[in-house]
Amino acid sequence: MPDRSTLAGPEIISGRSFSPPDLRVAERLPGISAFLRIRNGADFLEATIESHLPHFDEIVAVYNLCTDATPDILLRLRQKHGPKLRVLHYVDRVFPPGSEGHARTGPASPASFVNYTNVALAETRHRIVAKIDDDHLAIPTAMAQLVARLRAEPASNILECFSGPNLMRDAKTGMLGVCNSVRISGLGDVGFFHVNPETYFTHDRRFEMFRTVNLKRRFAGFVYWHLKYLKAGNGFENYELRDNPQSRYHKQRARFQASEVISMADLRQKLKADRFRLALLAPFSERHAIRLGQVDALLAGAPMEDEAAAEARLEAFRS
Repeated sequence: MPDRSTLAGPEIISGRSFSPPDLRVAERLPGISAFLRIRNGADFLEATIESHLPHFDEIVAVYNLCTDATPDILLRLRQKHGPKLRVLHYVDRVFPPGSEGHARTGPASPASFVNYTNVALAETRHRIVAKIDDDHLAIPTAMAQLVARLRAEPASNILECFSGPNLMRDAKTGMLGVCNSVRISGLGDVGFFHVNPETYFTHDRRFEMFRTVNLKRRFAGFVYWHLKYLKAGNGFENYELRDNPQSRYHKQRARFQASEVISMADLRQKLKADRFRLALLAPFSERHAIRLGQVDALLAGAPMEDEAAAEARLEAFRS
């Protein structure tokens, strides 16, 4: 268990290996938790926490290998928000997804990204949980509506999947828009779920995978803007690409670097052409059903603010 002896600093996690009983299903409280895993997330960490905290009963923020201002930001926000924000320092060296170290490290090792993720999940205390990242800017109305529905009509057998457009900035004009090559983040890999003994993450050589035993995925809406490509290094620095030439994230970075910026209006027009094909495939594929849900949501007008509104909120956090 974490060392809670120093209240001025973070709770410390060291040498801990996750097992399913750590989820403490019977002890969980009514309500909704979120957890974050953070490595050098200072760019948008405050915006992420402040935009999500009103919608959750707690946020558990666990950081690892940070050399930027992440710890200071977290401790300042904890002082501001009290027990609703918990801050933990996972001190073991964790191999990043896509690395050879990740591929060869067992999921219960303290050095495993899978173990790191499961330990963060196990530290949440409420019955419904969502994983968010330090580069998610919640869309207030959309998130509020989704959370209100989950509180009123909880469905224990559904993974309520959510998504967000991938924002990027044009290098020449500075225009903020959507990355045309990787337009949407979240294809059934993030969502709200009721914690049960089977809801934890498992090892894949490429990354961590969420177990969906006895869970059906359902697209729940666009509830955030994904800011990864606006971060220093466009969000690829934590993958340690120089030391991992085989990493799949080299291709992702190259794809991003070759991309152009489009507007949300352009994105909706581009997706119209996909809808007929997706409608045919959706009854036979959960992933295609989620894609169809994304397309329909965007064509109906989601998310509930535009790029200019997102930029204005980010500017407010900077000031």
